Amino acid sequence: MRPFCGAWEETVIVDAVAGPTKTQLRADILLARRTLAPQLRDAEAHALSGHLPALIGAGETVCAYVPVGSEPGSAELIDSLLRREVRVLLPIARHDATGTPVPLQWGEYRPGGLVEARFGLREPSQPWLPADAIAAATVVLVPALAVDRAGVRLGRGAGFYDRSLPLAAQTARLVAVVRDDELVDRLPAEPHDVRMTHALTPDGGLVALG
Repeated sequence: MRPFCGAWEETVIVDAVAGPTKTQLRADILLARRTLAPQLRDAEAHALSGHLPALIGAGETVCAYVPVGSEPGSAELIDSLLRREVRVLLPIARHDATGTPVPLQWGEYRPGGLVEARFGLREPSQPWLPADAIAAATVVLVPALAVDRAGVRLGRGAGFYDRSLPLAAQTARLVAVVRDDELVDRLPAEPHDVRMTHALTPDGGLVALG
C-alpha cells in the first residue's frame, strides 16, 4: 500500500497561493477540452493507444477507466489492452450512507458488458471486486485534468481516487492520462495527494514524474 504524500506539500501550497485555484484550473481545462475539435480529440486518443505496447505487457493487470465526455482516451484504448491479453479492471464509484465517496471497487472489463451508471459513467456489471483489488495492478491509468512535473494530479474533486490510490502496490506505475498541454510545471498540492509516477500524453508518450 502507498502512503499519502510527504510533508513538503506545505511549500507548494504557499507558492501556489498567488496562482489560480483548483476550481479555476478545473474550469479552464474543462472549457479547453470541450472546445477541442473532434478530429483532434480522435487523433490524440489514437496516439495514446499507440503508446500502450511499450507500457503494458501481456498477462499484466491494469486498472483503467472509460473516458467520459472530453476526457482523453477512448474505448478503443481499453479494447486494445484486451487484444494483448491484458486483464483490465474498471472503477465502480459509490458513496456511503452519508454521501461520502468510498474507495473505488473494480469490475473486470468484457466487451459489451458495460452498463450505464451515475455521473454519466459506464461500468462493468456485477459481480465486483473489493477496493483492494487495485493492489494487483502493475499499471493504474488515472483520469486527470492536469498533472505537474512533481506528480501532483488535478482531478475533478470527487475524491474517489484520493481514497483508492493509497491501496495500490508500491511498485505500480500510477499514470495520469492527460493532453500534452495539461502536463504543467506546478499545481496546488494538498497533504492527502498521492503522487503520480508518470504522465501519458499523446505526443510525449510516457513521461516520468517526480
